[in-house]
Amino acid sequence: MEAIVKNMSRSFSADIDAFRQHLKEAMSSNVMIVDQVARYLVRRKGKQLRPMLVLAAARTIAEPTNRSYLAAVVVELLHTATLVHDDVVDEAELRRGFPTINKIWKNKISILMGDYLLSKSLITATEIGHLGLMNIIANVAKRMSKGELLQIQKSRKLNINEEEYFQLISDKTASLFSACCELGAITVDATSGQRELLKSFGENLGIAFQIKDDLLDYQSKSTILGKPVGHDLKDKKITLPLIYAFQTSENHDRKKVVRMLKNGVKHNDIRFIADFIQSHDGIQKATATANYYRDLALSDLAKLPPSEARDNLEDLARFVVERKK
Repeated sequence: MEAIVKNMSRSFSADIDAFRQHLKEAMSSNVMIVDQVARYLVRRKGKQLRPMLVLAAARTIAEPTNRSYLAAVVVELLHTATLVHDDVVDEAELRRGFPTINKIWKNKISILMGDYLLSKSLITATEIGHLGLMNIIANVAKRMSKGELLQIQKSRKLNINEEEYFQLISDKTASLFSACCELGAITVDATSGQRELLKSFGENLGIAFQIKDDLLDYQSKSTILGKPVGHDLKDKKITLPLIYAFQTSENHDRKKVVRMLKNGVKHNDIRFIADFIQSHDGIQKATATANYYRDLALSDLAKLPPSEARDNLEDLARFVVERKK
């Protein structure tokens, strides 16, 4: 994943530099603890895929504007806020191999810092001065929260079905991908048709991305993935490979797997469930579904004018389902 993102960064290096300068300004304050935590977050930034989506989507239509850079800041602040809050909810101690904010500064500061980043995201959105853009950001924040709550509910009851799974990943992951691409279009005054194509591209890309993420929980070695294989199972998260396996398995086998999840999976349980999924074509079917949404994303892009930015987004769509981590 890092290779394709680095390639996008090289293609739009001036855009990324402008975005990072705006981000630095947005995260600064006159409160020492806020600046201290903000510097820690910036130093350990991720791939910054979402702001790059904003800028690449904008460039498929026209040169990015100052509004484009601000929109990229908005989505990065929103995404970072959700990660900080997620780490508190999950009681996570590591993020990208480094101690989480809650591990260093404890939950109270983590929650307040997440709230601060969310408020800065919304304030930055108002500076753009586009009511439709602000509505998109507010709606995506709502959808992401709703997706997290649905996931918690389903991990407790262990009864998620295929339709609910797609609703969950659409809200939790794809909504922000979609918003990134739509915001990029808005900031360069794209036509309504171009805006809808980029919005749809982002949604389909996000769904493919999340399905692949869920597949990697069974396919990767922990040293490659950066988290233990079977992490989702330990968190009692039933994802698409397991849902597909349930659909073609015997009732007593399904009950055995659910019982393992309820009791807390052990090392041998993970191996058993992984074999169960493999033997019932869960991996194969989920891979085919990820490829289906990748193809939908590519179909959306094909209707836009040829450009380097479009080429980069096409490469990204192909890579999200081929990656190893």
